[in-house]
Amino acid sequence: MAYNVAIVGATGNVGREMLTILEELEFPVAGMHAVASRKSKGVEVAWKDKTIKCEVIDSFDWSKVDIVLMSAGGDVSREWSEKIGKAGPIVIDNSSAFRKDPDVPLIVPEVNPDAIKDARKKNIIANPNCSTAQLVVALKPLHEAAKIRRAVVSTYQSVSGAGKEGMDELWNQTKAIYGLGDASPKKFPKQIAFNVIPFIGSFRDDGYTDEEAKMWDETHKMLDPAIKLTVTCVRVPVFVGHSEAVTLEFEKPISPDEARAILRDAPGVLVIDGQSEEGRGLERRPDRPAAGRDGHDQAQKRLPVDRGLMIPLPPGEGRTA
Repeated sequence: MAYNVAIVGATGNVGREMLTILEELEFPVAGMHAVASRKSKGVEVAWKDKTIKCEVIDSFDWSKVDIVLMSAGGDVSREWSEKIGKAGPIVIDNSSAFRKDPDVPLIVPEVNPDAIKDARKKNIIANPNCSTAQLVVALKPLHEAAKIRRAVVSTYQSVSGAGKEGMDELWNQTKAIYGLGDASPKKFPKQIAFNVIPFIGSFRDDGYTDEEAKMWDETHKMLDPAIKLTVTCVRVPVFVGHSEAVTLEFEKPISPDEARAILRDAPGVLVIDGQSEEGRGLERRPDRPAAGRDGHDQAQKRLPVDRGLMIPLPPGEGRTA
């Protein structure tokens, strides 16, 4: 069976990546539609060996498609996703707009695929924050084996998480610093080039940021609300590829060898194990850069106590479509 697909936000970085991934996966597409705002009407985007012109979201006939991939930001999703769902197609939303909605399933296929049965309530499926997706793919099999009591997570997130503007800012600031030019921040609150910014998003009254809150809210919704999480999110001067350091406390004892075996068999996980002078499990092959690769890497596991586990998650940009 082939599907008629529309991508909302097709001119953006993520929208174009969606087109690329669908082509790479040889997803059965009967017809592809690029949809965007009026200012992008007629803009051409690449699809397979041809180009397609963007259609306007306001006048698009949603009844002629089966699947709509939304990647135009939360405001657009809040305005359009429910309307589109009522017209018939299933909407897969890439923003934060519906992640906490009790009538919308939040899904990572390797973690909770059965939740898709709830999608018909609004014809919307939400996917989590990128750092949460990377985290729960590793946590799910370990939680099933030994039940996670607590997780302490530190993320090191690339500027791609802030979109094209974030990537442009790192590039422009780096050039400016080498050329003694103006490196004033515009997208980020501080200079990002040659720097680390120890917060992402907006601060809440409890001292955490909304980016950090997303990670525990989403983990609770998809995995287990009983898991206690402490999260610190950090922006680093890397173009693409988020990393995480995760310390886990379990209800049951689990050894490093047991954890490695569990993760090696887990869907969506690549265990890079070993230590060398070049670093702990950070080898990279030219054909497998952090960008443009499916799956999530898990590096060397370290066990400080019999019910604890430390898992570095090296740079990776896990992709789902």
